[in-house]
Amino acid sequence: MSGDNRETEQAAKGEKSPIRLLLAYIRPHRKILVVGGLLGLIGSAAGLAMPLLAKYVVDAFGAERSMTGPLIGLTVAVLVGAVVSASGTYLMERTGEGIVLGARRRLVDRLLRLKVADVDRLKPGDLLSRVTGDTTLLRSVLTNGIVDSIGAVFLLIGAIVMMALMDGVLLLVTLLVVIVIGGMTALVMPRIQKAQHQAQEAVGEMGAVLDRALQAYRTVKASGAEEREVEVVGAAAVRARDKGLQVAGWTSLAGVSTWMAVQIAFLCVLAVGGARVASGALEVSALIAFLLYLFYLVAPIGQLVEGGVQLQNGLAALRRIREIEDLPGEPVGRTPPAGPAGGDDPVGVRFEDVVFRYGEDRAPVHDGVSFEVPPGGLTALVGPSGAGKSTVFALVERFYEHQDGLIEIGGADIRDWPLAELRAALGYVEQDAPVLAGTLRENLLFAAPGATEEELRRALTRTRLDDLVARLPEGLETPVGHRGVLLSGGERQRVAIARALLRKPRLLLMDEATSQLDAVNELRLREVIAEVATETTVLVIAHRLSTVTNADRIVVMESGGVRAVGTHDELVGSDELYRELATTQFLVS
Repeated sequence: MSGDNRETEQAAKGEKSPIRLLLAYIRPHRKILVVGGLLGLIGSAAGLAMPLLAKYVVDAFGAERSMTGPLIGLTVAVLVGAVVSASGTYLMERTGEGIVLGARRRLVDRLLRLKVADVDRLKPGDLLSRVTGDTTLLRSVLTNGIVDSIGAVFLLIGAIVMMALMDGVLLLVTLLVVIVIGGMTALVMPRIQKAQHQAQEAVGEMGAVLDRALQAYRTVKASGAEEREVEVVGAAAVRARDKGLQVAGWTSLAGVSTWMAVQIAFLCVLAVGGARVASGALEVSALIAFLLYLFYLVAPIGQLVEGGVQLQNGLAALRRIREIEDLPGEPVGRTPPAGPAGGDDPVGVRFEDVVFRYGEDRAPVHDGVSFEVPPGGLTALVGPSGAGKSTVFALVERFYEHQDGLIEIGGADIRDWPLAELRAALGYVEQDAPVLAGTLRENLLFAAPGATEEELRRALTRTRLDDLVARLPEGLETPVGHRGVLLSGGERQRVAIARALLRKPRLLLMDEATSQLDAVNELRLREVIAEVATETTVLVIAHRLSTVTNADRIVVMESGGVRAVGTHDELVGSDELYRELATTQFLVS
């Protein structure tokens, strides 16, 4: 599927009505929801019988008949209603948790398949808020908001029918009051949705601000910025509180409508009913039963109002969830590349007049970049900061799509590679060498979970991590802490390198792989890189030229272009920029 078709499809999805989107979440669970709803209706029916049974008790008392039968019936109705309603509620809550689980899995799956450019634009704390808080609101609307409201409608209809059987005049009085106040409440509902959306955004913003401080925790401490960051996060929390108070205000206004409707209806029914009793048109027991049904309306009317509030909250949460789900995912190659791209042999790289910018309003990072890396051997990218070296790796990994020119991997257009197959052929050592929370073994096998113990041992020896494993209290099973905080910078870098080597890549990308290594380990790693270069293609970004003086070829980049290509000796003699870089690092006199 082409990118244009995908975007059209996403746009079409975004045009669905909110209710249809909600029903899409309900559909997989519709059977159990029906069962839970039926149990709720049975429980409600048992509740509807109580005022009528109470009337029989009053009539029996007035006629001096035995009240045993009516009292037993009333007791049975209470017990049956309680058990059945509890069972229905449990099913609803269990289904709600299942809906939340499905929504979270779906949202996380979408998040991890988004384009890197979209994730770079979003804030991690806000994303976490969408996965946790927004999906929880979705559960409320799908259970309490819709299913309970449907049950409340049936209960309300049943109560109205019973009230009609008691006295039609009093029913008209009751309905007039309920309809007027209900109409006023309906006007409040859209305001609740708007306020809830703003409240969720404020919570997400607070999470993003807190995440900002936690990600730079040591910097905050070293800068003595705790108080300032507390104020920043506190200000975000105040904004979230203010938005939450708006939701609370509108929700309270909607909720009090239930109380107002019943109380006003009670006063009207009491006045009109009292007059009808005095005139002999209505029995006292019938008035008592009618008033009991009137108070019985509190529950269904309250559920309807609460359901309306939950619906607005859920629609607000759904809007935020859909904002992520509607983002286009990473593109998929049309067909596997043929010819030289197949197999396990090293692959080459070719850039031809590549143009790339990170945004339409930003200057090109690559402006006509052209170079070629043959299969096998060691190639280095050097140049001043901002020359576009790391962007080469981002384009090779297809984290971003170039706007113009041609990029070939293994002789095939990079866009013709299926994305999974392309990345399976690559090993990537990032500049900051990220290490995930978990054990050392889990980190080493992260990119190659099927690696054998012998392959793992060889990678450890190559990167001189075997000494580290011997020192750790639990060896490979030792937890490394959040982001590998229990490891030194050099150890994290060597873990990243070993992880990439275990992948057995056809093209190994190493971005400043030795920046945090001491001289001894740097020398050892240079030997490892040279050894690996005899087995596969190695493309290295280096500011420390001493690590790449033995490279088969060096590509010198400057200002988004390639200015020279050659060996170290050739470039020292022919390129002024490279000679200057080498001189400042004491590689030439």
